[in-house]
Amino acid sequence: MEYFKGISKIQYEGPTSKNPLAFKYYNPDAVVGGKRMKEHLKFSVAYWHTFKGEGIDPFGAATMVRPWNHITDPMDKAKATMEAAFEFLTKLGVEYFCFHDRDIAPEADTLRETNRRLDQMVAMAKELMVATGVKLLWGTANLFSHPRYMHGAATTCNADVFAFAGAQVKKALEITQELGGAGYVFWGGREGYETLLNTNMKFELDNLARFMHMAVDYAQEIGFKGPFYIEPKPKEPTKHQYDFDCATALAFLKSYGLEKYFKFNVEANHATLAAHTLQHELRFARINGMLGSVDANQGDLLLGWDTDQFPTDLYVTTLAMYEILSMGGFTTGGLNFDAHVRRGSFYPEDLFMAHIAGMDAFARGLVVAHKLLEDGVIEQAIAERYASFERGIGADIVAGKVGLKELEAYALEHDQITNASGRQEMLEAIVNQYILETR
Repeated sequence: MEYFKGISKIQYEGPTSKNPLAFKYYNPDAVVGGKRMKEHLKFSVAYWHTFKGEGIDPFGAATMVRPWNHITDPMDKAKATMEAAFEFLTKLGVEYFCFHDRDIAPEADTLRETNRRLDQMVAMAKELMVATGVKLLWGTANLFSHPRYMHGAATTCNADVFAFAGAQVKKALEITQELGGAGYVFWGGREGYETLLNTNMKFELDNLARFMHMAVDYAQEIGFKGPFYIEPKPKEPTKHQYDFDCATALAFLKSYGLEKYFKFNVEANHATLAAHTLQHELRFARINGMLGSVDANQGDLLLGWDTDQFPTDLYVTTLAMYEILSMGGFTTGGLNFDAHVRRGSFYPEDLFMAHIAGMDAFARGLVVAHKLLEDGVIEQAIAERYASFERGIGADIVAGKVGLKELEAYALEHDQITNASGRQEMLEAIVNQYILETR
């Protein structure tokens, strides 16, 4: 059965094209800096938003028109959804996808039956992956939707829930391994608190670390070689989540001896909620050797929640690719479109148009970021700003040759200080110029 009728393989038609079902800037085989665009960008489609999203919000019912939504039997619907997913991936030309365990197989009344359903759907996914060449960027477990997780999963106050969550992660790791997943993500949607009046924070953090150590141990036992990712988010659904941002999550990992097993899956909209830019989170992760993968979306700065919109801001995509290229590009990670079409964009073809918009935005960002790095204009400005630490007292400070007494002696003789401009507006104008003029 063809689910997206009338839509053929999406092609690159160039910047002058007016075809909404064509790429204007993403040319997968175009070479940028010695690598093809598709190798730089490693686009992935999020199973949950793209194929499971129904357009529900707190104020309204489902709006999405999907050819598989009329199916009532849960397993028949799961199979049709997976068929549609691989048709979509093939027509879009995206080589990766990501999923939660409960995305691909509906939960049953018992864990045993749920796992049996998962096995059935994983077998189907393996066949479709072989037939299409699509690969799994990363897998994860949904430890937040079911009512059992109302108080958290690894940070729950209920030991039976902790055990169930462990069993769920064990199975999710096994199927990620079976499908050749390049990584595994922990997103702690319920790993936080609503009030400290009923929360033992130290105990919850200790349990979260215990849980992650168990996952590391089991991954080694089954031979899973990919990295674990933590996906920071400050709030929503809880008031405060323990993986607030990259800095907080890194402190947690180092406190519990987990840092060598984990990297970060940084999401743009989560950075916004933490009052950061995406570039800030990517830069922090990169300079600490912790940048693994990216959830490519954007939020509405006028709204205070995770709107998960498709990324279309060229300034953001350029600076994001600047950080990714600065670390040498992705290894196991990629750009996963953890984004959903707006509630009013409910036609099936809107899914293609939204992904095309995001892919074009990052393709353009890639080209501009590569040119910025190639010309070195930003790096040169930064180097000049800190040049005083390359000579004289500055070089002695960096080399550890002086203490406070030596600094005082120097300052007494050099107390007439002259600062230089940071040239912020000039540098912002340069980035704008590159975005507008780079070809």
